[in-house]
Amino acid sequence: MKNKILLLAGLCVASTAYAGGYRVAIQGQKALGMGHTGVAMSESSEVVFFNPAGMPFLGNDTEMTAGLTLLEGETRYQNATTGTSAKTDNRTGTPLNIYYASKQGDKLSTGIGVYTPYGNNIEWPTDWAASHLVNYIDLKAIYIQPTISYRFSDNSSFGFGPVLVNGEVSFNRNLSSSLANATGRSNVTLKASSVNAWGYNLGYMVKPTEQLTVGMSYRSQVDMEAQGGNAIFQNVPASFSGTFTNQAFNADLVLPAELTIGISYQLSPDTVLAFDINRTDWSEYKSLDIDFVNPATPDSINPRNYKDSSIYRIGVQHRLNDSLTLRGGMYYDETPIPDGRFTPETARNDALSFTGGASYKMSANLELDFSLLIVTFDEFNGAYTPPDPSQNFSGQYKSSAHSVGFGINYVF
Repeated sequence: MKNKILLLAGLCVASTAYAGGYRVAIQGQKALGMGHTGVAMSESSEVVFFNPAGMPFLGNDTEMTAGLTLLEGETRYQNATTGTSAKTDNRTGTPLNIYYASKQGDKLSTGIGVYTPYGNNIEWPTDWAASHLVNYIDLKAIYIQPTISYRFSDNSSFGFGPVLVNGEVSFNRNLSSSLANATGRSNVTLKASSVNAWGYNLGYMVKPTEQLTVGMSYRSQVDMEAQGGNAIFQNVPASFSGTFTNQAFNADLVLPAELTIGISYQLSPDTVLAFDINRTDWSEYKSLDIDFVNPATPDSINPRNYKDSSIYRIGVQHRLNDSLTLRGGMYYDETPIPDGRFTPETARNDALSFTGGASYKMSANLELDFSLLIVTFDEFNGAYTPPDPSQNFSGQYKSSAHSVGFGINYVF
């Protein structure tokens, strides 16, 4: 059995971010401005992430890109029957990325990427109606991807990059809706740090014509094993002190594989249109289980049974003049959550997102990038109905998110 408390962390972050499951889709300012398309584009060293096969098609021998995004989101909950309501108190997230790509001759290119697809904070009010499921969560993760690509011909190339992931998480929930002592409700905080795992990113790019580019990127499943995390219990009544004691826990984090296929078409020397389809293997997320090492402490078994889902992205880029380039786009993101599995850490339905962006060329070597993202989630009534009826929870959810991003692109 795989135990996935860290997966809970990622999912909670994404509930007020804007991607299926726990995926935070901010990996490049140029791509984000175009609806987060990028698998068939080679505009900057962002290709290290979006499609490593694109490095040989870059217009310069060496490029370096860095970006920082300010992310805000909110989820509101209401139950018309009971009259209870709550909303998340989210700190500003700051996903960042740094990419470097360099040509080593006519055919070989190398690069490296450092990016943070998980890095946000979500907090519900203390002792709220679903505090037995989640109170707060804080997740940080850093991805490091050295990359190599080879150009087989004038119009086709292949790229590959191993990925090292390092993450940490802190998560708190109440033990039940009523258990308490004189100082407050009984709760547990779960912490894990220095959790490392390996995966890979590979891509293929081909240019059938001068105007048309086709790209494919595959990101492997990543299994992160957290052994010996810290479980800290607070406000436990004396009669339960032998059951809920501070102890270690073991868990696995499964990041599902995803495949992205896309095309870009040069409508004119100044205008490019791009379209991507992303398919994510969310069906690997079957249960959220916590394994405590103390045999007296009951493990937490929480079925999820997610389904595979798709994201449809479209974007356009237009060079207005030699200094200014404008971008726009949108994408539709299907929820992977089935009926009966909506929880406060994944309280989101299908989403439609709108993006915009621009680049301003300061000099022959330096370019400034900007992006804007507005996410609209479908308001819905969602229920969580696990085997343990004491964990049942339902109500109406409404989420929103937006971001503003800044970046620089320097060519050598």
